[in-house]
Amino acid sequence: MFYKKITILLFLFLLYQSPLLSKSNSFNEFNSKNLSNYFSGIVALENKNNSEALNFFKSSKILINRHDPYLEKFIMSLVFDDQVVQAINIIKTNYKKSNSDFFEAYILLALDSLKKNNLNKASEVLSNVPKYLQKDRLSFIILDTLKQYIDVFNNKKIQKRNQNFGNLSLISETFQRCYLNDKNTGSFFLKLFNKSDADYSRYTYFYLTYLIEKNQIKEAKSITDKLDFINTTLLLSQGKSWIERSEYKEFSKVFSCSNYNDIVGEFLFLISNLYSSQNEFEKSNFYLSLSSYLNPKFVFNLSLVAENFYLNKDYNKSKVVLKNFDKNQDFYYWFRTKKEAQIIMKKGEQKKALNYIKSKFDKIINPNNKFLFDIANFYKNAQEYEQAIKYYSLIIDSLDEDNKLKADLLYRRGGSFERLKDYSSADKDLQYSLKIDPDDAYVLNYLAYSWLERDYKINEAIEMLEKAYSQKSDDPYIIDSIGWAYYLINDFIEAEKLLKRAVQLMPDDPIVNDHYGDILWKLNRKIQARYFWSMVLKMEDAEQKLIENILNKLIDGPESS
Repeated sequence: MFYKKITILLFLFLLYQSPLLSKSNSFNEFNSKNLSNYFSGIVALENKNNSEALNFFKSSKILINRHDPYLEKFIMSLVFDDQVVQAINIIKTNYKKSNSDFFEAYILLALDSLKKNNLNKASEVLSNVPKYLQKDRLSFIILDTLKQYIDVFNNKKIQKRNQNFGNLSLISETFQRCYLNDKNTGSFFLKLFNKSDADYSRYTYFYLTYLIEKNQIKEAKSITDKLDFINTTLLLSQGKSWIERSEYKEFSKVFSCSNYNDIVGEFLFLISNLYSSQNEFEKSNFYLSLSSYLNPKFVFNLSLVAENFYLNKDYNKSKVVLKNFDKNQDFYYWFRTKKEAQIIMKKGEQKKALNYIKSKFDKIINPNNKFLFDIANFYKNAQEYEQAIKYYSLIIDSLDEDNKLKADLLYRRGGSFERLKDYSSADKDLQYSLKIDPDDAYVLNYLAYSWLERDYKINEAIEMLEKAYSQKSDDPYIIDSIGWAYYLINDFIEAEKLLKRAVQLMPDDPIVNDHYGDILWKLNRKIQARYFWSMVLKMEDAEQKLIENILNKLIDGPESS
């Protein structure tokens, strides 16, 4: 309580030096509670607890015209909560005031005009964005691209800019051509998703939409026929499913190149991804919400919203978003089912979670390999290995002998056998996987480590680990395995070098810390060894058997465990 009072007093002092108090007629117009709520809202926003932040900001609305930064924080919080219309209305009320002079305010006003089909007004708003608000390259790109799109929508001509935005320019021109129904649209889409410098599979979906709108069904099917459900994104899986069921109208229901709001919504989704890749999650969520505002029909984007809420442990909001996926959207609905089961699991109700996903799965008529794969993985993650093996086997038995996908499934099933201590079946699966794909570093690592743990074929295991390490020298699990191999052959110096690096890369892994402690003990660095063992005892995912071993080692060293 003392520290809270000090914080508030300090905050009041700072505000006294700011425009906040100078704009007020009387100190009594706002009190410490308003300031405390505002300050608490900022803290909550920084901690990614937007629901809490929004409540605090709503409780301190008196500051809206008395402290310029307040409005920006409040607006951002409203958009994060998908209250975009409310955010826009507040900005309109305060338009041309100093507190509405921030980049996102102009973007919101422009999108409001776009949504209302007032292209001239949208163009005017964007033209008035001051130079000093274009703070970084991405802000400049957002502004310039939006201007470009609006010019296209207004003048019905392709707009090419001199600025070099790399693949963003190609994406923009592709959608411009699609909007204008240009004869070269198809070749531009092909050029885009065939690029090798990044994953542009998302744009395959929009190309499918374009083909179907042109009634080129045969061409669309030739693309989806080459896709397997297991390795295909959720978006493309749903598209492939629609085509297989001849539900072609489903595409135009969620996206159309003839709708400029859909196109700009997709651009904002791209911007959201770019900010996310830079770990700027606040801005990423902002543009993701705007994307949904422009095109609420494109429910796929809501899967990312639900995922963000899930990762932030806001499970109730995640469940609300997931309700947008119904049974008619088979892959989206399955995504919903998985996520709801995961939420139940996070609450510590494993049996309930397994029963839930199984009850939903059993209602699927002729489940495809993707559904089988997902439920197998769910059981495996829940350490229900026998059930996992059952579903992996159904897929494996349906695949050709040399199918690379089969190699991955054998790896997963082999790992499940290994956890059940059925080493004969495990080795058979893992070696079969390597026969199909001899250079798979992760299979090499898994099989080799299993052999090390069993004191079996140590020299062969080391050879496999060296091969895996040559391919994935930055993978902490592989580094741990080969370091442990050197420990077993008493090369403690080399083992220490490797395990030290593994701990640096994966400081919260109980096995890695345990191994490093064992090596340090052998090097007579016993205080350090006990430190790393004691760290394991604080880790939530440390298994009980490991904890018991460490409690013994803390007293007498590795020989006692």
